[in-house]
Amino acid sequence: MKTLKARQQSGQVIMIVAFSLVALIGAVGLAIDSGLGYLLKAKLNAAIDSASIAGARAVSNGSDQATQAANAKQAAREFFNANMPANYLGSSVVLNDPVVTFNQGKVTIDTSATASIPVSLTRVMGFKVLNVAASAQTIRKDLDMAFVVDTSGSLSSQAAKVRSSAASFINKFSPTTDRLSLIHFSYGAVVDDPINLVSRGFNRTTMTNHINGYVFSGLTNSSEGIWLGRNELNRIAQINRSSMRVIVFFSDGSPNSFASYFTFKNPGNCSLPGTLITGDSASGSSLEGLWKMDKQSQQLTGQCYQSDLTSSLTSTGMPAFYNAHNSADREFAVVTNSPRVVTSKPSWVNVNRASRNLVESIAEKARTEGIYIFTLGLGAQLQSNTGPDNEKGENVLKCMANTTDALARCRKSNQPTGLYCFAATEDQLSPCFSKLASEILRITK
Repeated sequence: MKTLKARQQSGQVIMIVAFSLVALIGAVGLAIDSGLGYLLKAKLNAAIDSASIAGARAVSNGSDQATQAANAKQAAREFFNANMPANYLGSSVVLNDPVVTFNQGKVTIDTSATASIPVSLTRVMGFKVLNVAASAQTIRKDLDMAFVVDTSGSLSSQAAKVRSSAASFINKFSPTTDRLSLIHFSYGAVVDDPINLVSRGFNRTTMTNHINGYVFSGLTNSSEGIWLGRNELNRIAQINRSSMRVIVFFSDGSPNSFASYFTFKNPGNCSLPGTLITGDSASGSSLEGLWKMDKQSQQLTGQCYQSDLTSSLTSTGMPAFYNAHNSADREFAVVTNSPRVVTSKPSWVNVNRASRNLVESIAEKARTEGIYIFTLGLGAQLQSNTGPDNEKGENVLKCMANTTDALARCRKSNQPTGLYCFAATEDQLSPCFSKLASEILRITK
């Protein structure tokens, strides 16, 4: 027969076991629910991050801030819903209304969401739901961009695709927040749409009309195009410059022409600067020109233009420096030992080499000024060996952009690294332009 003391001890053991079981169940439940909470939090963070980035990209769509804000919010919601499945782990999720703030060219996208999930075994500890929250902020920085388009004759068969792809490219940028300039080149280069020097935005309609009106003729004076692109960005006073400055350069071939003051045997023949052109192979080795450097395809008048200037120029007729815009300019060497040897003698070899040297030198100078350069090349010709040194044209475009796979002689790790996209066919043009736009927009965040 049990004593009273024994019965009391037995009851205490039962109570201890009961409390221990509650604690054990609670601990197990805490581990399970904590794990579920971690998974829910990670999923919510990923969804809210993607929503914020999508909103920053979509804010370019629309001609006024109200429309842009609405498009940004809609994109944020769509990406959030796509990345946060309904009833994930049995949770209830609430996406707060995204906040879009415009401030002097910068756009801030704030997104946040909360989620709750019923607890399991931790109910024994008095808990009913587990709540988690996530928030993200993406800043779409202001952008200054010069868009430089090759309109040489070799692109005439792809004209329609070049026009449509280029027009689609500029639609990816905000006409109220971003500042864009449009330039096209062949024998010479033309600024179709100057960049706004103080106010933000650009006229998308005017720019699209200019692109749709492009005629493709002439050769490839790339240095004039990149020079104008850099000049457009640098015309903006330091106090008004955007935090992100970009040149986008499109071409299908190697540089083979450049503009400057050239020395004639008879000074009375010509005292104007102009473009001296060559072909990509020695079979087209005559020096033709001069062509107007501020027109796509227009000869200078009188003896400034001759079908072969070789005999009309002095034996040292090549300028020492690129001086097309000012005869006193000494910024970019023409006669040089690097990266290609160029002497003062007017010849197919020297003009071709100088054309390639100049475009690389001007691009490098732009990068030292904090300008990112993105290049897009079209067609198999860029991967063929041309010119006096049998070089691939795409290597010039890679050097301009300072890509990670650029030639060792031109790769500068301390300068902005851009992107080169190669479109083997015209059908790859639009995807390449989209890739460049995505990279630019990613950098501006």
